[in-house]
Amino acid sequence: MDDQNKNLILATALSFLVILVWLVVFPPPEQTTPTEETTLTAPESDVAAAPTAADTGAINTEIVAEPESPEAPRIDIDTPRLSGSVSLKGGRIDELSLKDYRVSLQPDADVVKLLSPSGSESAYYALYGWAPGAGLAGDQVPGAATDWQLAEGEVLSPDSPITLSWDNGTGLIFKRTIAIDENYMFTVTQSVENTTGAEVKLAPYGVLARHGTGEDADLPGLKNFFILHEGAISMTDGSLAEIDYSDMRDFPVEPNERAQAEVFQIQQDGWIGFTDHYWMTTLIPEPGSAFKAAAKYDDRRKIYQTETVLPTLTVAPGETAQVQTQLFAGAKEWETIREYQREGVLKFIDSIDWGWFFFLTKPIFWLLHNINVLIGNMGWSIIGLTLIIKAILFPLAYKSYVSMAKMKELQPQMEALKEAAGDDRQKMQQGMMELYKKEKVNPAAGCLPILLQIPIFFSLYKVIFVTIELRQAPWFGPFRDLSAPDPTSIYNFFGWLPWAGPQPESIMALIFIGILPLLLGISMWLQQKLNPAPTDPTQAMIFAWMPWVFMFMLGSFASGLVVYWIANNTITFIQQYAIMRSQGYKPDVFGNIKSGFKRKPKADEK
Repeated sequence: MDDQNKNLILATALSFLVILVWLVVFPPPEQTTPTEETTLTAPESDVAAAPTAADTGAINTEIVAEPESPEAPRIDIDTPRLSGSVSLKGGRIDELSLKDYRVSLQPDADVVKLLSPSGSESAYYALYGWAPGAGLAGDQVPGAATDWQLAEGEVLSPDSPITLSWDNGTGLIFKRTIAIDENYMFTVTQSVENTTGAEVKLAPYGVLARHGTGEDADLPGLKNFFILHEGAISMTDGSLAEIDYSDMRDFPVEPNERAQAEVFQIQQDGWIGFTDHYWMTTLIPEPGSAFKAAAKYDDRRKIYQTETVLPTLTVAPGETAQVQTQLFAGAKEWETIREYQREGVLKFIDSIDWGWFFFLTKPIFWLLHNINVLIGNMGWSIIGLTLIIKAILFPLAYKSYVSMAKMKELQPQMEALKEAAGDDRQKMQQGMMELYKKEKVNPAAGCLPILLQIPIFFSLYKVIFVTIELRQAPWFGPFRDLSAPDPTSIYNFFGWLPWAGPQPESIMALIFIGILPLLLGISMWLQQKLNPAPTDPTQAMIFAWMPWVFMFMLGSFASGLVVYWIANNTITFIQQYAIMRSQGYKPDVFGNIKSGFKRKPKADEK
């Protein structure tokens, strides 16, 4: 077995092993039919936990009873990108849909619904209030069940904020002004006017409550998918924390708490909320302010909760205290989130799950995004990205292919060394090393380009799977979603025969693959044919099966990733052929293909 073939087999086997492990640990998500928009059920008797005991600095959890009453009045939300409403019961932002996104590619598909009121199938909402200090009872401050009055405004829009008011009847007048921009950021200003004869102490808070696991609206079957974080997420003075729902269920009951909780002390900047595959809600106190944040789980109510509690305020008689916070509720669009970060939200871009290879995923996405801005088609942008990556790696590839060409030239001398050494492997290895040194050939150089493709492949996989910019991104023809597997199938000859292909989640879809995986296998097979088949039968068998094994393995991957691999193989073939020709070695591609179809003689025929 010559060293060139050893290196190629080693690199190929390593690639195969890594992708096999990747498939086992990170299996492709189930392709299930998106659920319809949630419908209301009987109202619940309880709502999310609310902070109390503000004067002690603790963040306590209290389940607040919600009186059963007719549906509370609502104020509509209408922006270029959002629709929904604010309930005057608790002043909750609890009904929100994303106008730009639908749950599927079907023309009549529902828009994505992000927030739902208490009593719905998967309640998910934001509420604000004040935690009472010494001398104040719980019913003297606004909370989850407070009946607010609309003081100003009619419809919440970018040009028209709304103001809610509530008089507790004992001298405290509370107001809440809610504004929204043209994207996904709410600004909530809470104030309290003290008309009593004594000072009062109280602390403003914000809560995000989620009843149930909060499965992604696009992928209702997506659970425990290791490549993607879904659950609570927080930024604590520059430190990112990702907390899975399962981890929240394992929280201990903290002192001064009535629910399982993990508390964060944030000194200057931070935020906390929930993140899904493509959507996110985040509580963002004013930058530069200290606050306490908590992630909680109430096992009795099955409520997941994140909250922020600002420092206790002392309001003297005749004075008014005011605080302003923000709420992000929308899609995790890179450009939108980056703009909010520029406006002061600390490391907000890290709310996108870039993964362990963030040093690769971030620049890869940045490059892909900017290519797409120029081209306007994500499929061609992936091919353009491949060209740029191959150009960056070309110096290394050049050295590698030159080394491979020189190795071909040394084949006669290597065969002579093997014959001279006989069974003395040590003598043969010494002779090989002297030959490599004399001819300045690095036998390991052939592996490097292939090995470098592994982290790039994984990083691009992460980018395609995680970023919303790839969600339902079309290429051409049947390829309408590059984040989904190839929709074509050999079963109906890629749409030419008058019957439907197998369902994406069925075992038949793994067998009757699409045109892209087929082209991937062919591109790998042609790349192999740049060199003659190994003489060793085991090597030859591995080489013969490898392209087709990869073809079926990657058939269920995102079609955008398969497009990248096909483009990468094609460019690699062209580069390697040209460089080997420039070094005096002419690859006999057609001859190698023909020899692969020749019948091998049996041992008794020799």
